[in-house]
Amino acid sequence: MIELNDDKCMHCGACVGACPANAIYLNEVILDFNDDCTDCGLCVRACPVGALSLIRTRGIKIPA
Repeated sequence: MIELNDDKCMHCGACVGACPANAIYLNEVILDFNDDCTDCGLCVRACPVGALSLIRTRGIKIPA
């Protein structure tokens, strides 16, 4: 599961371009993920400000 920190997100779109599943939608106010998200983590690595985190189902948080 991808977790978003709204306070850090600059809405730059880097995550949108990095997503191979086209599962991220962005407008001026909202960044959202659809059901096509595979939790690959490429968006997390692409985020320049660390606004995204990959949360594993066992509760282990993977840092950007």
